[in-house]
Amino acid sequence: MTRKIIIDTDPGQDDAVAILLALGSPELEVLGLTAVAGNVPLPLTQKNARIVCELAGRPDLPVFAGCDRPLRHPLVTAEHVHGKTGLDGPQMADPVMPLQEQHGVDFIIDTLRAEPSGTVTLCPLGPLTNIATAFARAPDIIERVQEIVLMGGAYFQVGNITPAAEFNIYVDPEAAKAVFGSGVPLVVAPLDVTHKALTTAPRVEAFRALGTEVGRMVAAWTDFFERFDKEKYGSAGAPLHDPCVIAYLLKPELFKGRFINVEIEVNSPLTRGMTVADWWRVTDRAPNALFLGDLDADGFFALLVERLARL
Repeated sequence: MTRKIIIDTDPGQDDAVAILLALGSPELEVLGLTAVAGNVPLPLTQKNARIVCELAGRPDLPVFAGCDRPLRHPLVTAEHVHGKTGLDGPQMADPVMPLQEQHGVDFIIDTLRAEPSGTVTLCPLGPLTNIATAFARAPDIIERVQEIVLMGGAYFQVGNITPAAEFNIYVDPEAAKAVFGSGVPLVVAPLDVTHKALTTAPRVEAFRALGTEVGRMVAAWTDFFERFDKEKYGSAGAPLHDPCVIAYLLKPELFKGRFINVEIEVNSPLTRGMTVADWWRVTDRAPNALFLGDLDADGFFALLVERLARL
């Protein structure tokens, strides 16, 4: 049986790899992609989502533009990591496939209402603005979501955009607070697990060795964006954050985590956007998320290479 998913995304090179992984996996039925402002502004994220679909040979996949700004605060972007286009590195042609006229939030709402309850999983790879907006506009859809599997947050790795906050949550913590408090079953891939998915030189060469356009592009993207993280962390490669979401859907046995309480800090100027994860269960707050902490990195990259080879 295939699992129906909506990918909510702000591509980003690692978002692009996550989308490719999903499109190379027959276990997943991607109902559509909704773009959100995050790594770069919305005009670029919706364009990049269409570029990736065309690269995968899926110009039929509907792509929707969603929210162009966070709920309450000015947009913070990450061109310093992803480049001015969000997909810097190799030259990319503009997409030919159309952007859908419907707003991404309306697509999420309509799809969750149309599909049988409990059969659609939401896969947010960027800020949670679209998801929170959909929940606020149509509270009836919340109980219809099968699960949310998202990339965001941190505990042991603390922050990558501020000392305390991970980028996706920091961009729109009010949205994250709404989603984490919604009651929908949550699986969270924080920096604690994504920082174990490092694009070492042999792993990048395995992408290039596929000898396909997809393999070449993925290798070129990782060559570009890993320079920032290698310099920042002194690591052997860069974390491939967002593909962890799709890999979890395909092979959850690659991951280990704990079902704990996670709250989002929205007020403090020092820790705004922090995911306050009760990893040691020192409070009596009810658990609301499976918070991933460990990864079989070799198994993860083997899965990536095998699925990208199908495109």
